[in-house]
Amino acid sequence: MLRPGNEPTLREVDRKAFVQLLGSMLDVYAAAMGPPREQLPGRYTIMERHSTHPAFRAFVAERRAPLRLAGVAGRRARGSIAGFAYGFHGAEGQWWHDVVREALIDAGGVRHADQWLADAFEVAELHVHPGFQGRGLGRRLLTALCADRTEQTVVLSTLDRPDSRARRLYASVGLTDLLRDFEFPGGGPPYAIMGGPLPLTG
Repeated sequence: MLRPGNEPTLREVDRKAFVQLLGSMLDVYAAAMGPPREQLPGRYTIMERHSTHPAFRAFVAERRAPLRLAGVAGRRARGSIAGFAYGFHGAEGQWWHDVVREALIDAGGVRHADQWLADAFEVAELHVHPGFQGRGLGRRLLTALCADRTEQTVVLSTLDRPDSRARRLYASVGLTDLLRDFEFPGGGPPYAIMGGPLPLTG
């Protein structure tokens, strides 16, 4: 239960602040996703590189009091981050964009791929600490992140679990499945590629 006055507040951050907060954001990512710890340095590098992409935008949800990390006894999250989200303008030469575009061409042709990716805002990451999930914070982050974007579409990938909280959120704002059971190069679990028009609905 959140104490009165401790509801997280959203703040937009520029690239410099984003990089400074990466450690705290990785704590949230680790608590929400439970990846092997040895993967976190690579995730840090990827997120830092993402911040150099065109039209980068990021929001953090800040709390006043620290919260113990789920599953890590005695450890507290650094800083005051309860959740975060960021994205950028998708473009040729970006790994995710190029991999997904090829898959969309295979599924429906070049026009189909261009419909979704020719002018797209890519939501790269959106994560909420488990202690703050189920309170609408993910929706607040997504709505803020996509507000006033000039792109025609928004696209993202999420674990292909049809009844997950994330999938329900994305569907509720107008995103639909573009690809199902999609495996990125290098292995890993299957993902759903989702897309929708901007501005968001719902």
